Amino acid sequence: MQSWLMQVSDHDAVLDLREVARPEPGPGQILVRLHAAALNRGEFIQGHGLHAKPGARPIGLEGAGEVVSLGEGVTSLKAGARIMGRCPAAFSEFALMDAREAIPVPESMSWETAAAIPLVYQVAYDLLVLQGHVAANEWVLVNGVASGVGVASLQMAKALGAKVAGTSGSADKLARLRDLRLDAPICTRDANFYDEVMKATDGAGVNMVVNNVGGSVFAEDLRCLGFEGRLGMVGYVDGQLKADIDLEALHSKRLTLFGVSNKMRTPQHRARSVPGFIRDMLPAFADGRIKPVVDRVFAFEQLGQAREHMQANRHLGKIVLAMPAASA
Repeated sequence: MQSWLMQVSDHDAVLDLREVARPEPGPGQILVRLHAAALNRGEFIQGHGLHAKPGARPIGLEGAGEVVSLGEGVTSLKAGARIMGRCPAAFSEFALMDAREAIPVPESMSWETAAAIPLVYQVAYDLLVLQGHVAANEWVLVNGVASGVGVASLQMAKALGAKVAGTSGSADKLARLRDLRLDAPICTRDANFYDEVMKATDGAGVNMVVNNVGGSVFAEDLRCLGFEGRLGMVGYVDGQLKADIDLEALHSKRLTLFGVSNKMRTPQHRARSVPGFIRDMLPAFADGRIKPVVDRVFAFEQLGQAREHMQANRHLGKIVLAMPAASA
């Protein structure tokens, strides 16, 4: 089978399409014939935790396809089942997935749409539901609202009945997000959105912040939080990993700060939230209340062009790779 690898050195990260052996599922695993897989910015960053050491490694983190075979102990699925989920080496014709991470794909949903769901929407679920406890009529501020996690957070917050303010440096992307019911679009890449947030919330501040940007906006986010506000740290595309904390604000406003990351989670940790996601959010995908935004679909052999499209920040939502299996 064909599989994309990324060759990482001290100076570069080169994509390489190779012919490799088809994997066999071990205990608790399933073999999936992938039809589509989605791109995620972190997997392409040289020196990222996924590629901390030089060498060639399979690439891809999430996809959708059909179950081919089951490993020992897997009784919850059958061959031919339509599933989506997080899985390593997803930019391949076949890949292994932890059976506990498999999510059913609604019959009416395309493979490309399904591939855009597993990672960013489970991150949004962790942010807004499991840790953020967002309720109807609360305000959520999303930094970098046009990103994959940003769009997912906007859509999930609206499905929960919340109101959403979002920052982006692109006026065009913010205009397009009005169709997703973005309540307060704020066009900026800088930490200067406090006044607009206060105006939108009638001076009360927001109940929840989703920080996709990093340390450059952290202090401004704390200013924007109202009483008993929550801040979820999920990304740092600005490269700024340090920020000052206003301890007086943290104390007096009874704020909660938390992080959402898969870097140190075990397979057991990752699998623990999947049943809740299926129960709480899959119906919203099935009935159309949440419609994943797929910016563009590239052919399997065009991963390099897809990466360039992502790095140029031209996309809104998710970029998807269509596998050869999709037309087989």
